[in-house]
Amino acid sequence: MRSVAPRILYLSVLAVSQLFSIPSAHAQSLPLDRAYLQREFHAVDAFALDANPLVIDHVARPNQPFSVTGERGAILGQQDGGFELWLLPVKIFHNAKLSARLEGYPALIDLNAQAAEIEVRPDHTTITYSHAAITVKQHMFIPRGQPAGQATAVVLFEVHASRPAAITLSLDPSLERQWPAPNFGRPNGSWVPASTGGAYLLETDNPAFFGAIAMPQATHGDIRPYQERPQTTPLTFTFTYDPAKDDAHFYPLLCSVADLTSSTQQDRRTLLEKTFAAGDHVQDLYRSTADYFAHFFDRRLTAHTPDKHFDEALRWSEVAIEQSKIARSDGAGLAGGWYTSGDSARPGFGWFFGRDTLWTLYAVNSYGDFTLSRQALEFLISHQREDGKMMHEYSQTADAVEWTKLPYLYASADATPLFVMQMEDYVRATGDVAFLQTHWDSLKRAYAFTRAHTTAGAFDNSQGTGWVEEWLPKLPHQEIYLVALDQQSSEAMSRLATLMNDGDLSASAAATAKSIATLLKEFRGSDGMYAFSRDTNSAYEHVPSIFSSVAWWNGHLSLPDANQMFAAWAGSQFSTDWGTRSVASSAAIYDPISYHHGSVWPLYTGWVSMAEFRSGHTLSATEHLRQNMQLTWLQDPGFVTEVLSGKFYQPLGRSSSHQLWSSAMVLSPAIRGLFGIETDARQHA
Repeated sequence: MRSVAPRILYLSVLAVSQLFSIPSAHAQSLPLDRAYLQREFHAVDAFALDANPLVIDHVARPNQPFSVTGERGAILGQQDGGFELWLLPVKIFHNAKLSARLEGYPALIDLNAQAAEIEVRPDHTTITYSHAAITVKQHMFIPRGQPAGQATAVVLFEVHASRPAAITLSLDPSLERQWPAPNFGRPNGSWVPASTGGAYLLETDNPAFFGAIAMPQATHGDIRPYQERPQTTPLTFTFTYDPAKDDAHFYPLLCSVADLTSSTQQDRRTLLEKTFAAGDHVQDLYRSTADYFAHFFDRRLTAHTPDKHFDEALRWSEVAIEQSKIARSDGAGLAGGWYTSGDSARPGFGWFFGRDTLWTLYAVNSYGDFTLSRQALEFLISHQREDGKMMHEYSQTADAVEWTKLPYLYASADATPLFVMQMEDYVRATGDVAFLQTHWDSLKRAYAFTRAHTTAGAFDNSQGTGWVEEWLPKLPHQEIYLVALDQQSSEAMSRLATLMNDGDLSASAAATAKSIATLLKEFRGSDGMYAFSRDTNSAYEHVPSIFSSVAWWNGHLSLPDANQMFAAWAGSQFSTDWGTRSVASSAAIYDPISYHHGSVWPLYTGWVSMAEFRSGHTLSATEHLRQNMQLTWLQDPGFVTEVLSGKFYQPLGRSSSHQLWSSAMVLSPAIRGLFGIETDARQHA
């Protein structure tokens, strides 16, 4: 192998000099700086990864996903080890694959076909490839506290083999900003060598948008000269392993990205230097997340019961919510969900959602992470519309487009009453009246917005969708879901106004809540089920559904004469072995693979479970809670999927495998329903 190395280095230098000396439609000319050739860039000494006791370890299932996410990075893939890597909000590359060649063994070994085991812990995920002659471990983690765009997602490769080997990592460069920001075509990759190893400099048709992917002790693959016809080929890193000296090494894959308003050649040099420099601090990058999760449960609620599975499901749900937090220069918010993006620029629902956050914060308040609750609420408040309406969704790249002119920011209506409800829940759990005082104007504007858009005195769907985003035969005018939230929001506003010494508002909101509670009674049908919605002529749409279950959410409201409905929810038309359908299987509109007409959402199962606990239907409530908990181990290890078929125990193909509020619906029914724990800090109760 030593006799080949000088040739590889010569070809690397030649390729770089050719590529950088000829103008390209995809990349600026970058003079080769010999400092890179002298820069030390080596594999790192292997270090111990934490053996966090919270672990899921099982045989790798190639057709199932995994996700490693955090403040500024995401690694999303399948359990055969293929993955895409994001330095949020930019997808750096996708379709990463591994292969190996052994000295004296002519067969090419497809390592992804040898994926044997996946081990998931809060601080890292490891996929192990096992062949008779070679084992490769792929360790993945998201550092904490890193500047945006600088090694905010890291992969370490660990190799053990019976003879010298060459391992090749193949990947397709993306350099693609998250939807809906504009992008600039497939990036060009130019090789920049270091003393050992090197980096691909990725450049697009926008000279101010570029990135780097680096690996020590690696050589590059074929780089097509400018003179050749353009052809899309993967980028490859090949590094060598010698069992006599390399068993104690990690080979890190390090990435950086710059998205500037303008750029110079020095900006590229700086980016490359930061990428190489990250190799000097790989262990520190890992310790930033390992130490955090080593103490994660020190100040969060945990359960210790005879059922270890139950206890671990609660812990994993708290981790899942934490790993949905995205840090920004203007604060932090919660992403709706994660899944591989495929050919799109949408990593599941990896951006900010109003109602997803607000439903989830009930769980966050329950396990005691009040800092996260404040951060998430303040993020939503910062995007509240002047008339009081709360945001629905906000992309991580919203600042790169005229987001307010697109139809997404205020698409739904339910975040507005949920905001008032959640603020009361936060204040009740913490006693933080100062936070309420700071944001009192936002609360009043949100409540005023609901009062300005009503039918029969209750909030209606005229200002956005309630729950369903499509419906047959047409979208509803006033969903019971929205009316029930409005009633609870009005009651919450009355109690908050009392804290703020606003007697008039408190009395008015209380009267409104009482009036809406009376209106809700009219939704009950002769079959004992509450109607899905009512139209402008006060006619009711009696599709049997679970959406009225939210009436029991806060614990102050209940719908009268509902036992027949609870019996139906516990029966086979609604309940499957894996959760609760949105509508009964007997309904004319039922479709088990639709989004809203009969699929199973863990969110719905959580709503129903909470309603059952609050109304005394504890056997069915507990069973529904257990169904949600079991999903922790179904698909993406440690995380709960977004939506499953109403017919078969399978997630829909596009279901976000790490869905924020799905994990929340393990926690809220367990803590508030099964345990009956609801704190009132001001009353010391």
